[in-house]
Parts: sequence; structure tokens; C-alpha cells
Amino acid sequence: MNGYIPPLARLIDEFAAMPGVGRRSAARMAFYVLKMTDSQANSLAGAIIDAKKKIKYCSVCCNLTDTDPCAICTGARRDRSVICVVENARDVIALENTNEYKGLYHVLHGVISPMDGIGPEDIRIRELLKRITDEVDEVIIATNPTIEGEATAMYISKLLRPLSVKVTRIAHGLPMGGDLEYADEVTLTKAMEGRQEI
Repeated sequence: MNGYIPPLARLIDEFAAMPGVGRRSAARMAFYVLKMTDSQANSLAGAIIDAKKKIKYCSVCCNLTDTDPCAICTGARRDRSVICVVENARDVIALENTNEYKGLYHVLHGVISPMDGIGPEDIRIRELLKRITDEVDEVIIATNPTIEGEATAMYISKLLRPLSVKVTRIAHGLPMGGDLEYADEVTLTKAMEGRQEI
């Protein structure tokens, strides 16, 4: 027995089941919840229930949304000739926060990872292929620079090649403020491959 009374132990277990949350962090969150007023606790519980009820996948881009199609897909100022393919909804937010990209998105909800039992049919590749029309000139693949991300990018590019659409990959390399001496070989290789004229 861990010394926690059953309702508290259950709350800790629920928090600990979240990705990136260890037992100590889960216990801290559980004790924080216990210090909340009833109104604050009900508000938190309501936000969780509301999110679960209202948030769904956009029928076009597969991003998280509370309206279907989502605001990006229906945005009048979006460039419909470009689709940026990302691994998850957090990547959309990261790209939107740059205020540079004005095209559309497609969210895969994962990457191909045979070691984890995730194949091409387990992520949203079929939905992407259905979106490739004469209106689409370019597909930007913005999966993470991991082995799985690279494999997914290569797989998608092979599927898109016969569809007469330009397929590009986001550049990878050194971050701003990074030191060459601390960069690994793969990062340096990608930085050299992605070099641009100045």
C-alpha cells in the first residue's frame, strides 16, 4: 500500500497515466486539486468534459476543431495551393505562431513506426491523398527529423510523386544560437544539405 486513501490514489493514478507525468508530478497535481475550491474543481472537471464533447477532427485536414470544417480550412485568406503535412495538432499551433505560413494543413496523427506497430494505414495518409487535386501545387512535409519522421516523409513523397504535385521537405539543421561543436553528425549533414545562398 502506498499510504494514499483510495480516492486520492485513484486521482494520482489518473494524472500519472498522462504522457510525461511521473508519480511525483501526479501526486503534486492531485494535492493541488484537493486544495481547490469546489467551484474551481467543478470548473476544471467541466473544462475536461466540455473539451471531450466538443473537440473533434476536421473532416478535411484532420486537425482538432470544435467546428467542421475547421477555421483554417474555411479561412478566406488561406493559400489553397499549398498543404503542409504535420505529425500532430501541436505542430499546427507551432507553425501558426510563426505568422509566416499561410497555406493549409494536414495532420497525420502520428508517424510510421513498425517497432510500435504503426503502419501507413494507422495514420491519416489516405485522407491526404484524397485532398490532392489540380488546385494543389505543393505539399510541404513537416514531420519531425526522427527516423520515423523521415521514413514517413519518404513514404508520402513516393505516394505523391505520380500525382504531379511538388513535394518539399522543411529544412533541418542547427538552431539559432547553436554551436557546431555540440551538433551531432546528422544535424550537421542536414544543415549542409539545406544551405542557402546569402
